[in-house]
Amino acid sequence: MIELTIDGMKVAVAPGTTVMDAAQQLGIMIPSMCHNGNLPHFATCLVCVVKNRTGRLIPSCSVEVTQDMEITTLDDEIQEARKTALDLLLSDHSGDCEAPCQTSCPAHMEIPEMNRFLAAGKFDEAFEVVMRDIPLPSILGRICPAPCESVCRRKPIDGAVSICLLKRATGDKRLERSGNPDLSGLETRGNTHSIPITHHASRITKTVAIIGSGPYGLSAAWFLQKFGYQCTIFDWNVLPGGALRSSIPQDVLPVEILDREIDRIKSSGVIFKMKTDIGPDELEELRRTFDAVVEPHHKTTRMAIRSISFGKDTAFRVHQQFSGQPVTGEKRRFNSRFGKLLPEEFPEYLKESSPADNPDPKRGIPDGFTDEEVRAEAARCLHCECLKPDDCKLRNCSDEYKADQKRFQGPDRKPVTRIVRHDTIVYEPQKCIKCGICVRITALHKEELGLTFIGRGFDVTIGVPFDENIRDGLTHTALMAADACPTGALARKIKEEKNED
Repeated sequence: MIELTIDGMKVAVAPGTTVMDAAQQLGIMIPSMCHNGNLPHFATCLVCVVKNRTGRLIPSCSVEVTQDMEITTLDDEIQEARKTALDLLLSDHSGDCEAPCQTSCPAHMEIPEMNRFLAAGKFDEAFEVVMRDIPLPSILGRICPAPCESVCRRKPIDGAVSICLLKRATGDKRLERSGNPDLSGLETRGNTHSIPITHHASRITKTVAIIGSGPYGLSAAWFLQKFGYQCTIFDWNVLPGGALRSSIPQDVLPVEILDREIDRIKSSGVIFKMKTDIGPDELEELRRTFDAVVEPHHKTTRMAIRSISFGKDTAFRVHQQFSGQPVTGEKRRFNSRFGKLLPEEFPEYLKESSPADNPDPKRGIPDGFTDEEVRAEAARCLHCECLKPDDCKLRNCSDEYKADQKRFQGPDRKPVTRIVRHDTIVYEPQKCIKCGICVRITALHKEELGLTFIGRGFDVTIGVPFDENIRDGLTHTALMAADACPTGALARKIKEEKNED
């Protein structure tokens, strides 16, 4: 056995063990892009660097341990070296972690996922996606100014996907199955110095008072209830909704839709104390009685989607405070972006979407889409999001090390391509970091053609030899290669089964 010291801890390992594997035995996880424990070592990314006794940076994935070696796995210099390695990888990485529509949505709704379900006729699944971020979809689908549609990559081709109408259809489909709205349980107590509290369930350990029943308050209450806290909304109005009820014409937002959406918030367990003025004395009483009070937010805006976003963020902050976590609000992960599509790239992104059709509802905007039109319109989505947003090592490490995609980026980027001529995978070469894992997998499992490095230097790419297509190159290792790829360059196709009805 060989003895060495890693971060001041002694460890004994077998000869031939790499520094990375030795560190792992001590519970120290060193990041890497090009390393795969089932394949021969191939140090290219240099994200895994550590320091030896002399202070020299070495790749931990390929350097084998020696007797009495002393290793430091993290300090300021190592941190910067790893960040620089990631910055270099990102400089030649053309791909979005999240679609532009999602990043431009103030509530950060996962729009492409909603579209996938709607295109398959799966309204219930689409509704669950929307409700993760927007608790009032039928309302927002009628009044949101749609910043998501202004950046839709299909817009310059033949018109943006009608995201707001799709969101509205998703919410309306659920409302069709709900009963008549029941707002009769809303208490209408007058101004009082003694504010009664009702606890609905023994599992509730914290209570939150929310002042105002507009979109901000409704959103904060919905998400706090989901976290398991008892929320009580106080408002001086007779009925909840704030500006949603008082400032929007009924031909735009019918009162029945507003009441039904608020009824959903009420049915989650939120208590409404209407016709209740909260002055300085009442506010002090709330602070003594409740575990937290969300007063009117200074960032609440005239745009309801932003108010809903702020309400969700407030709920995260309250939950973090109750849980003893750093109070940072909803976390936003690293997001690679490559900008607008070039005209010559349009065909690449149209490969898996439906052809153009009139995006407007045939029966008019007030009545919205039919179910058939919903499926057709959702199928127009180009799906420019990454197919591996949670499993991409490049994204995860870039998030951890605060990587800068623009640090080494040149003035021009390479045109993006999408190779979809395979039954199970999609290959997007401009996301590739040339780690060679897929090349080694196809060689290990004896693909007749497989994948190989093509070209030299900075222009090297990975492809099938002899200009053959990817279906012939990956006959039995496609899913293995896709699952092992550290980025979204090789990814499994997402297939939604169509409903039979």
